[in-house]
Amino acid sequence: MPVPPPGRLTWADYAALPDDGQRYELIDGAIVATPSPLTRHQRVSGRLLVALMRVFEQSNLGEVFKAPLDVILDAHTVVQPDLLFITTARADIIKDRIHGAPDLVIEVLSESTRRTDVRTKRDLYARHGVSHYWIVDPDIDRIDLYILDGSTYRLAQSAESPDTLRTELSGAALELNLLELFA
Repeated sequence: MPVPPPGRLTWADYAALPDDGQRYELIDGAIVATPSPLTRHQRVSGRLLVALMRVFEQSNLGEVFKAPLDVILDAHTVVQPDLLFITTARADIIKDRIHGAPDLVIEVLSESTRRTDVRTKRDLYARHGVSHYWIVDPDIDRIDLYILDGSTYRLAQSAESPDTLRTELSGAALELNLLELFA
């Protein structure tokens, strides 16, 4: 849950946090601490990372990154999505951290992050112009793909294991065997 700040905290406040092993995010000026993910979350996230890298990086379409990595969306918002993709055309936002909205953000749900990922972050990513947002739910072996439509997301596709998810992003065809992904 967000810690209510005395005022809206900024990137400078976030950067001054102690390196105490916690994973922090700054959401609209409030510090949010998140416990480390469980093994199932990490397995699914790792398999997705490999699949995305195989498609996007080997085709020189862009770069895929995994948490923890700061994505600075504005002076009061710094998030660490589980996975993100940035097209080659927008590579200028890749510096020591990511400075701007990725083209794709993927959040793998955990019990401790479910509400934040499904509600708060979905609205936050839409507000900052993340064009594709995927919510991966390992509890029910499902992926929901959202596409930015104006200022909000619309559900473009939903797939559950044992189906195969087929989609296109940045000109690349992506095919994920969900039975293998969620194994």
